[in-house]
Amino acid sequence: MNKKYIVLFSLLLVSVVTLLCIVKGGKTRNAESTQNNNPNTSVLPNTDVVLPDEDIYYEGSKPSDQDAIKTVPTNINPLTGLGDMSEEGMGSRPVAVMINNVKECLPQYGISKADIIFEIPVEGNLTRLMALYADYTQVPYICSVRSCREYFPAFSEGFDAIYVCWGGSKGYDTYLKNLGTTVFNGFNNTGGLFGRDKERLDMGYAKEHTSYFDGRGLADAVKRLNVRINIEADKQGEFFEFYDYFQTVKPSDRECVKLHINFGANSATFIYDENTKLYFKEINGNKQMDGVTGEQLSFTNVFLLETSVTMNADGLHKDVLWKVENGKGYYLSNGCMKEIYWSKTSESAPLKFYDENGKELLLNRGKTYIGITNAGRSTFE
Repeated sequence: MNKKYIVLFSLLLVSVVTLLCIVKGGKTRNAESTQNNNPNTSVLPNTDVVLPDEDIYYEGSKPSDQDAIKTVPTNINPLTGLGDMSEEGMGSRPVAVMINNVKECLPQYGISKADIIFEIPVEGNLTRLMALYADYTQVPYICSVRSCREYFPAFSEGFDAIYVCWGGSKGYDTYLKNLGTTVFNGFNNTGGLFGRDKERLDMGYAKEHTSYFDGRGLADAVKRLNVRINIEADKQGEFFEFYDYFQTVKPSDRECVKLHINFGANSATFIYDENTKLYFKEINGNKQMDGVTGEQLSFTNVFLLETSVTMNADGLHKDVLWKVENGKGYYLSNGCMKEIYWSKTSESAPLKFYDENGKELLLNRGKTYIGITNAGRSTFE
């Protein structure tokens, strides 16, 4: 090869190598500078610097996505799974109130604020309600309050609830005392929270349908009376198993937009509304309303639990089998129905729901209705 070309080739090769070193050095310095200012970058030993992939973001990390971040609240209501508890109410015992449910007492006051409502047969094939309120500082004015039947506190004890009634059937006071239940009783006007609703008296309601419990004064009353308000250790947290906070699930593929329960002299009907995802309650074919708020009772979750309801030996009152280990039931939510099993093994034991595989049932978050009666008393559509 001509010496002239050899010299030119050598000079060109040196220039290329020099340029590559400069470029490589510049990239390394720039990368190191970036790494020092960005804690998300990483340098692997004996390798080139690895820069973060700018197309990968954690949820909500882009400035434009900040408004879309969903945060689970910390003030979770243990009965509904929703974030609506007051600071004072957190970790407190719920309140269970006995409420009249006959035609002559309607409309009731304060029931639309309940987190859970039990409906169970009483004498005359009528029903009575027990409304549970998770936050003792937010219990409303409730009317009309009625008397105790022993199977109601058998259920409320599983929630460690303060129990509110106005008298009761024979032996109720001994039963409650033996349970160690905290009772606010209209019979002796516990806490000065009971009375007769004057407006109802003026309207001609029978006296037994005018009894009220003013829950708005309960927070002060429990302090004055030194009532235990902190919930028992074994009942802390959510009472049911719920789906993730921002998740709403169809419990099965079996559609059910209407449930009718024939208790006897009373009936309860639940009609599903696709827009709200709620079941709206009727009593004896009429909308069941809250006379104060003007709201129709509605629920995210509806349970029908089957058991044995028989006549008591006195020929008047009912005996309801509440101690059950593998009872049959139905769960309605989000427009669908699922066959389930339920258990409650003692007064202090919680009420539990299970699927067909024996796994504890997951519920959608929201208010719950629990109806209890004999098998074969209901229709589904």
